[in-house]
Amino acid sequence: MRVTLIGALALMVAACASIGRPEGGPRDETPPEFVRSNPSPGSVNINRSKVDIFFDENIKLEDIANKLVISPAQKQNPAVSSNGRRVSVELRDSLKDSTTYTFDFSDAIRDLNEGNILDGFALDFSTGPTIDTLRISGMVFEARNLEPAQNMVVGVYSNLTDTSLTHMPLERVAKTNQYGQFTIRNLKPGTYHIFAIDDRNRDWHWDRSENIAFSDITVTPTVEPVEVTDTLVASDGTDSIVARTAYHYMPDDILLTWFNENYRPQYLRDYERTDNRRATFKFGATSDSLPDITVINGPRAGRKLADLSVIEAREGLDSLVYWLRDTILVNQDSLLVEARYLRTDSLEQLSMTTDTLKLFLKGANRNKKNDGKKKKNENDTLPPPVKLLEFKAVSPGQQELNLPLTFEAAEPLEFIDSAGWRLEMSVDTLWHPVKNVHLVQDSAMVRRYNVDVKWEPGARYRFTADSLAIRNIYGEWIKDFKHEFTVKMPEDYGNIIFGITDINALGLPDSAAIVVELLSKNDQPIQTKPVNEAGEVVFDFVSPDTYYARAFIDRNHNGIWDTGNVADSIQPEDVYYYPKKITLRKNWDIDQEWELTGTPVDLQKPNEIKKNKPKNRDRNAIDDQEYDEDEYDDENGFNTFDNQGAWGNGSQYNNAGRSNSSNGNRGRGGVRNARNY
Repeated sequence: MRVTLIGALALMVAACASIGRPEGGPRDETPPEFVRSNPSPGSVNINRSKVDIFFDENIKLEDIANKLVISPAQKQNPAVSSNGRRVSVELRDSLKDSTTYTFDFSDAIRDLNEGNILDGFALDFSTGPTIDTLRISGMVFEARNLEPAQNMVVGVYSNLTDTSLTHMPLERVAKTNQYGQFTIRNLKPGTYHIFAIDDRNRDWHWDRSENIAFSDITVTPTVEPVEVTDTLVASDGTDSIVARTAYHYMPDDILLTWFNENYRPQYLRDYERTDNRRATFKFGATSDSLPDITVINGPRAGRKLADLSVIEAREGLDSLVYWLRDTILVNQDSLLVEARYLRTDSLEQLSMTTDTLKLFLKGANRNKKNDGKKKKNENDTLPPPVKLLEFKAVSPGQQELNLPLTFEAAEPLEFIDSAGWRLEMSVDTLWHPVKNVHLVQDSAMVRRYNVDVKWEPGARYRFTADSLAIRNIYGEWIKDFKHEFTVKMPEDYGNIIFGITDINALGLPDSAAIVVELLSKNDQPIQTKPVNEAGEVVFDFVSPDTYYARAFIDRNHNGIWDTGNVADSIQPEDVYYYPKKITLRKNWDIDQEWELTGTPVDLQKPNEIKKNKPKNRDRNAIDDQEYDEDEYDDENGFNTFDNQGAWGNGSQYNNAGRSNSSNGNRGRGGVRNARNY
């Protein structure tokens, strides 16, 4: 059995303890140390399935069920326990002949009192006469937003058939750490396919609905000896330089970007009678056609629900709202319908299915009972209150200079009297009508309407509508409506211009383009524009704030980011982040040069908008690290994290200077050079 200790990870900052300590000596900052194991390190011809590991102090385990990775993958979860200074792991699967087993504890082992982490602790043994020693290392990111992929399963197949990915468990596995880094250990010589999956059902192979990353090329691990130097410090404080032999395991620069094929099994996920006026249907996947829904009870039996409703559909038709415009259906508490729609069967094929659905109006009986009580206590001669159509302005009180005036109704509209509403502009305290304006229904939302006008900067406007100007499908009119607002001035905005400097170096075909997204502090697109022929993209009418930017290679020139496809070996479209924040002030222009591949992938996305921020592993480290958001970080970003030290193989030497073509993902900026001795 062999023991390995993974070295310190990137981006960790040592600091003095901020927590007080009792008198009598310094606080313990040393993690537990390995003492021995049974079987002993480097053992071969092992036939026992239980491993006992002993440390120099009492320890505890944290999230061991998720952090402990055993390779080859186990069908049954092992039994893991700790008692004092001992950790015991018992395998429940039968041991395979002539196989090297690896136990990777990641950062699950800590000392009991202070919680100091023994980071990257791993062991291995062999059931045969030799131990396999080759390794593969790299990083995994989310393709769309370059988030480090934490706790993702990374594994290999020596079986290069197309069916192995979906039918066979990964042969050797590892998990990514909080930086997205991984090392697959104890590989036999050979050629491998490498994959990363999120493995939600823990079956150790990919299911189509799961996230996945893959390398375009096969990987052949190798190792070479190198000479490294160490500094030895004597007890008297003197030091000396010594040379020793270490081993460089390759490849150590694999870059994988995970994606989801957007495969979703099609089924009726949910349905309900939201209120008496609408019925909602939600499906598991998008579709290019509406379901066929027929009413089967009441006076409208046999009629199509679509003919009796106004349909409000989300793009992709996976969420549908049927606004019941037929008064008989509106007043019918219990509505039975027959729904015919495509559903994914057990063979993952779409087939037509038919369901009978009961759309019961919630609380209908209770309301009727309550209404009866009210009639006994209230004056029946009073007419019921007139229900008015709710109609509101979506646009704020200060109108954006480059956007339309937008309104939204609570229900779909049936009638708009163009003579009953008007848009006016204030000139010298008098209101003057704006001519040739139209209230136009939004193409993406049936209840939204826009007034698109070339606004006069700084001017004051008002929109008014008479009580009989707008009516919904239920015959309800609006109340007299007025919305006053002021248009922003040009100097209220700024412009952000990017000049892409390495377009030619990317070697893009004529069919491809570069699209840039201006991002909010929540990493969400605010504006999206293609790069022009001059290599520039201009974002105008940008309000003062803090922004970020992301670009992607639009291979098919459709203007949207496209995911990958495993069967066709198509990678997702490459994504790049501008590595600095952008602080825009009023009436400012910011002109930035941007070399898409100039910054390593692991340093491109600014830390402020990362969702998967690494957690400090040293309890005495600074909890909230400070970063200069407007400058590049020149420290190493991709750090290797495996150091075998004195346990068998000697120390590992890793050079993570990534070749842009090492895994087929060209032009991603590389992974910066980092070494581990």
